[in-house]
Amino acid sequence: MIYKPPLKGEVPEGRRGFRMGSFISYNGKLQNNARSLRKNMTPEERHLWYDYLRNYPLKFYRQRIIDSYIADFYCREAKLVIEVDGSQHYTEKSQLYDKNRSDELGKYGLAVIRFTNLDIRDRFRSVCEMIDAEVGKRISKNPWDAVSCES
Repeated sequence: MIYKPPLKGEVPEGRRGFRMGSFISYNGKLQNNARSLRKNMTPEERHLWYDYLRNYPLKFYRQRIIDSYIADFYCREAKLVIEVDGSQHYTEKSQLYDKNRSDELGKYGLAVIRFTNLDIRDRFRSVCEMIDAEVGKRISKNPWDAVSCES
């Protein structure tokens, strides 16, 4: 049997994000929440987005729905999720949730890297370099020859 991708407007039940023969689940019930998070980014998320990721050579998305989660930043080409964690992520319960979440996203072949708000505020250049290095590892050719990162 030959696989035929869905026609425009046709999406298998409960599925969105068809790209090159692979599906990433999409929970449409999270759409309003994702929009709200994009409009109300934390200062650290805003800094990372406007001062680095927005103009990165590969496309990054803000507050992207993947399965039943909303990723802070997502790059499809590098299969990379970037999370910016505030103080609520330091509890034992939150850390277990984050680990399970990363494991679930890993089932789609996605890598998850995490930075704290403090990392973004105090070590911005280092964060940018770590993101660039991870993207470089995950794609065949690094799209950014010289890291351009202003804090």
